[in-house]
Amino acid sequence: MKIHFETLGCRLNHDESEGAARAFSLQGFVPDMEGVTSSTAEDSETVLCVINTCTVTGKAEQKARRLIRLMLQKYPFAPIIVTGCYAELDASSIKSICPDRIAVLAGTKKYLLAAIAVEMNGGVLSIKNGSFSLERLEQYIQAAVSGNGEKSMRRVSPVTGLNVLSNDADETSVPHLDIFSLYTPVFEKHSRGSIKVQDGCNCACAFCRIHLARGKSVSLSPEEVVSRVKEMEDGGMNEVVFTGVNLSQYSAAGKDGKRLSFSDLLQLVIDSTSKILLRISSFYPQSVDDSLCAVLSNPRVQPFFHLSIQSGSDRILRLMNRPHSVEHVVRAIEKIRSVKDNPFISCDIIAGFPGESEEDFEKTMDLCRNQHFAWIHAFPFSPRPGTPAEKMRPQIPERIKGERVRLLTETARQGKIDYIKSWSGKTISAVVENSRAMRKSDGRTSSIHAVTANYLHIQCPCDEKKYRPGMSVKVTVGEPLEDNIRAGGEIDCIGSISKPNLC
Repeated sequence: MKIHFETLGCRLNHDESEGAARAFSLQGFVPDMEGVTSSTAEDSETVLCVINTCTVTGKAEQKARRLIRLMLQKYPFAPIIVTGCYAELDASSIKSICPDRIAVLAGTKKYLLAAIAVEMNGGVLSIKNGSFSLERLEQYIQAAVSGNGEKSMRRVSPVTGLNVLSNDADETSVPHLDIFSLYTPVFEKHSRGSIKVQDGCNCACAFCRIHLARGKSVSLSPEEVVSRVKEMEDGGMNEVVFTGVNLSQYSAAGKDGKRLSFSDLLQLVIDSTSKILLRISSFYPQSVDDSLCAVLSNPRVQPFFHLSIQSGSDRILRLMNRPHSVEHVVRAIEKIRSVKDNPFISCDIIAGFPGESEEDFEKTMDLCRNQHFAWIHAFPFSPRPGTPAEKMRPQIPERIKGERVRLLTETARQGKIDYIKSWSGKTISAVVENSRAMRKSDGRTSSIHAVTANYLHIQCPCDEKKYRPGMSVKVTVGEPLEDNIRAGGEIDCIGSISKPNLC
């Protein structure tokens, strides 16, 4: 019996979906994480669909609604659980799409997916016993969320043993234990491991409502982080990505009562493990200080860094209520480059924030050009309901926002091309992503797709059968695939495998 998953948005969402998929897998279900498309055949064997949504932009919500309608069509007998940040903030709109097929599970309660998996395997939502229906599913969710669950409801995650469902108000007073319970050391879709160490955000940026959807910052205990990373390392995982809404706000006390920052946590993990490589998903520039960089200099920390910048104009940053200045950005990049050899540095930029003048935008372009980002994630400002920026004036016309995104994207593509050229002929470690789509008729692999330590998607010719997803290899970077980069393709460059260095 299959469970179909769709995931939108950040790496954190993908990490949580992997945890949920693992929970269903442990109960005997078959997770299906291949994205549904208009060409997907109708599937009557799938018993449940889960979509983990995003609310960062209006387009993200629009995409969620489109996918929901597509799943209603392609999986005609499966109820659909809609969870994630969009579900947290706009449940009624989602439910109205198809009340007879959709159950909304608030994003802050998505940990209940693990308990639902248990109940669907012989419990109060049993598929085999005929107890599973949308009505029963919604009753279960309502009872679990309200704390008035039936006695037969499981209260422990089948994956981690952490509390996921409690009828005791005192136990639910520490909800962050539940928030981190969707954990897995084995991944259905991704070749690299990931671990959620932080959730929520204490900032209140004028354009953002993620802090409304996920709440205040909470952090996983350092002992639990170390335990989970060790489990991945012992299981053969070569790399783990640290994820969170705002890793800069990681702060947790260990058993000795000492409170650790994110740099402290990184050092602890390095000291407590032997070889697993560590990657940081995203960071705020003002938090890149000497103590963090001292840890980043460790060769086990991958040379890829994504900075949440949003604008190159101090005036716009103040309007955004961002906690950093342009000077913070410049200093952060200088510090990172002083401890890492030619790292991949990328950033987020919002184009067309209310009141952004041509001068403000030109300052952003200057920052991007002068700092030589290897990639820029540029997107147009999207007014989000309930945020201060929604009512700010003047709003920038869509045409101008689109043109600014185009200019930023051109700069991003050229930046990636230049960065790859700076690595041409050099050897670097990589993790095999897949070779499945490139097999010859005799079963031999003609080439592999790998992701390098500095996050280049590289294609390497290869006649060996032994290269499998998740395997660590050494590759020599070739030339950038300029046409593919400019077209938005996945593969950035070609290269070759250094066979003697195969791990």
